Amino acid sequence: MIELKDLKLLSALARHRHFAKAAQESGMSQPAFSMRIRNLEDRLGVSIVRRGNRFQGLTEEGLMIVRRARGILDDAKALEQEVAAARGEVTGTLVLGVVPTATAYAAQMVDRLHLTHKRVLARIEVLSSLMIQQRLFDGTIDAGVTYHDSMGADQVIIQPLYEESYVLVAPDAMLAERLGEGSESITWAEAAELPLSLLEPQMQNRRILDRIFEEQGLRPVVRSDSGGFMAAMVMARAGSVATILPQALVDALGPLEGTTVLPLVDPAPSKPISMVTLDRQPALTTVQALREVVADFVQ
Repeated sequence: MIELKDLKLLSALARHRHFAKAAQESGMSQPAFSMRIRNLEDRLGVSIVRRGNRFQGLTEEGLMIVRRARGILDDAKALEQEVAAARGEVTGTLVLGVVPTATAYAAQMVDRLHLTHKRVLARIEVLSSLMIQQRLFDGTIDAGVTYHDSMGADQVIIQPLYEESYVLVAPDAMLAERLGEGSESITWAEAAELPLSLLEPQMQNRRILDRIFEEQGLRPVVRSDSGGFMAAMVMARAGSVATILPQALVDALGPLEGTTVLPLVDPAPSKPISMVTLDRQPALTTVQALREVVADFVQ
């Protein structure tokens, strides 16, 4: 009989597409992990993995097993949570995939969740909007906080959260030199002339900003890019670059010493951010608890 442990290992391998990374996530040595997959293949009498000098993907049989495994693992997780719910508890692990611009808001959501459901272990993973869509449907995250227009409406429940608007965060001296004292906003044309640090080009937030600049016929001076906002904020505080951040992130973090925050205008665009969960019945108790928190949080 196939064990749930084997299905978890195979699911991790399909997700990482790398034996060492999957073994590390599973808390095993790579040889022990590989041997367990080999034993599963022998037990089933099929090849699950295409092998060479490195991982080359799953066979057709392997892909079929992974699809069924994810459903079985999801059902097992639901059963555990339903048993706990029958005792009047909401418990379990809740994995939340979040686009980088919404991490502060997601942290506030999780904080609200813990006020009423202290036994839920929430894990926030910062992902691209594309990865959130993929991992929601393959069952490796339970909910996503992402751009509303990155998700179709089929098979999901979408809960609007807020409108993402944008501000410039720049060293005090840089703005005083360029704009003078007392400025209450900055145009995208003025921002394009500053040395900027932005997210990487493949990330949704960066694509949004690039599109705004392009629509205005502007070519910004991008000095650096990264997979998160921390590097840009450190450099802005040090005085070397400016950056463009979501207003919600700035509100959550509070003042950044040595910098000035100005709304970006002409234009003043916004993008809707939503929480998405799979429309499955019955819902995981942790997911249902999160939906209820969100419904109260955004009122």
